Amino acid sequence: MDSSLPRLPYGTWPSPISAAPVAAASPRYEGAAFVAAPDGEEIWWGQSVPTENGRTTVRRRLADGTVEELLPSPWNARSRVHEYGGGAWAATDDGALCFVEKTDQRIWILDPESEPRALTPAGTRMRFGGLRFAAGELWAIREDHTRPGVPARDIVRVPRDGSAATDADQIVSVLAGSDFVAHPAVSPDGSRLAWIAWNHPAMPWDSTELRLGTLVDGRIQTWQTIAGGPGRAPLQPEWADNDRLFFLDDPEDRWNLHAWSASHGPRCVAAVSEDTGGPLWSLGGRWYSLTTDGTAVCVSTHGTDRIIAIAPDGEIRDLGGPVSSGASVEDAAGERALVIGSRSDGAAGVWLVDAATAQWETVAGGEKTWPAEWTPHPIELTTEGPRGEVHAFAFPPTNPTASAPEDELPPYVVLVHGGPTGHVGGAASPKIAYFASRGIGVLDVNYGGSSGYGRAYRERLRGQWGVVDVEDVRDAALALVDAGLADPARIAIDGGSAGGWTVLAAIARTDVFAAGVSRYGVGDARALAADTHDFEARYLDGLIGPLPDAEELYIERSPLSHPDGFDVPMLLLQGAEDEVVPPAQAEAVRELLAARGIPHAYVLYEGEAHGFRRAETVIHALETELAFLGAVFGFTPPDVAPLTLS
Repeated sequence: MDSSLPRLPYGTWPSPISAAPVAAASPRYEGAAFVAAPDGEEIWWGQSVPTENGRTTVRRRLADGTVEELLPSPWNARSRVHEYGGGAWAATDDGALCFVEKTDQRIWILDPESEPRALTPAGTRMRFGGLRFAAGELWAIREDHTRPGVPARDIVRVPRDGSAATDADQIVSVLAGSDFVAHPAVSPDGSRLAWIAWNHPAMPWDSTELRLGTLVDGRIQTWQTIAGGPGRAPLQPEWADNDRLFFLDDPEDRWNLHAWSASHGPRCVAAVSEDTGGPLWSLGGRWYSLTTDGTAVCVSTHGTDRIIAIAPDGEIRDLGGPVSSGASVEDAAGERALVIGSRSDGAAGVWLVDAATAQWETVAGGEKTWPAEWTPHPIELTTEGPRGEVHAFAFPPTNPTASAPEDELPPYVVLVHGGPTGHVGGAASPKIAYFASRGIGVLDVNYGGSSGYGRAYRERLRGQWGVVDVEDVRDAALALVDAGLADPARIAIDGGSAGGWTVLAAIARTDVFAAGVSRYGVGDARALAADTHDFEARYLDGLIGPLPDAEELYIERSPLSHPDGFDVPMLLLQGAEDEVVPPAQAEAVRELLAARGIPHAYVLYEGEAHGFRRAETVIHALETELAFLGAVFGFTPPDVAPLTLS
């Protein structure tokens, strides 16, 4: 560390990275496509706008390079199928935009030079997602909540002429009969349909089937399973031509690219010791696209993401490029592909890559919001836990204008991702840079159960939620201490959703963490099983065990069952409209903390659901977290209001 720099306590370093640019630098990119237009090829992409209450717009880059908004305010392209949505918009072959409007969950169409008009009826409690325009028609996943109890789901065709806007019977049900369906893929000649199906209690990363059927009068009459079953989870079928179907499958631990034809059946195109594929939380999930010559541009993941090209003969080339985390390959045209993801410095964006030359071009985003010297560089760490290796990325305090007293070790925040099948890829997110620039280190942990390291690593959590994840974040934090990198008395743990469960469980069951931040976290597993939505209604069967037989285990694992373990300050952040983890979970934790006299703060954000999207929420939550750490760890951040704990 530069001895000429002023020495200031960790946590008090001045930083140009305020919460406002963090919020502005945190848009979500949701889908991208090449679209033919009269004046030349356009590129379209979905993008959230934090300053407009997090609404998702669709933007386009015209052939001359001009960027303009295609979907104007207040329209908001966001699906609620499975609550997590995905595939909320699609382009037609003549340049119209089909999209799901968040407020009514109807499908609308925006033709060039016109106003949006509805394609599905009002007031039916139907939701749509996974939109695809293929063979001249609009295909979608429909989730029907009109009947009591469990919603029904099917693949449908929606007429473009608007006839279904007043008559729901005009929507054609192509196939039904499964609890869940995804990834409808129509052959180029319109004669066959491939899709992914699964049933409770499996999740789509546990066991799915790839099915193939013949379309007769626009409906599936008969079908066959061509891949998948117990212990396998095929994903994302895509037609190369009328006879060859590509897809992802994991028969040998890793998701890899496969192909099927009637003459040869299924085969692996290229066995890579990394994952091309991931948890299907969103109906829009895409991990590869096919170029004109049959080359597949793919995401390849082992913790960190990279983009590769797999030639028809199986040859693999690394395409390099800036993306290292959250990668998806959305579309291809000619030899080029559109990639969404984040760079190692946390900047998210849309990029265009030429698979032949490995040349990259920025389409949207990707800008550095602050100078590079303020962004911490990830250190990939692997430590040995009781069940095997634990993977993590450390981001040390980074500030070119300040240093710390010689006798002080930095405080650290251990970040726990959600899912719990998610994963982090070593990108210094804006939030990480915000903390690190102030002298607070961050450890981002891919605990057992995370994706990106193969099925065996992912299934380490099977039946062990609340055990393996807690052991792994504990051991990762202790490895920092053993290496002399962190102050053992000032380690906080921070996570949202399933990560919030791990935060609460780690606070209740270990003595490593001196503070906790839970964002819409789970405190009572039985309440989650009873209250959550249908997509995750049986998720806990695999993570803990099936009810009612495993009820005692649910009680024992739940953090709220161990009230005596809650003995450190906590910050609870919650969305008022969260239907995945309702506010009652956070409020039960708040009541426990209050009853035990533990310092705490609880913030309920109106208008927010599962995951914060509004700029004002992101700003307030981040500043509140910083103020909380200052109050607990004994430093005064220079640019946020102090937080009084109850």
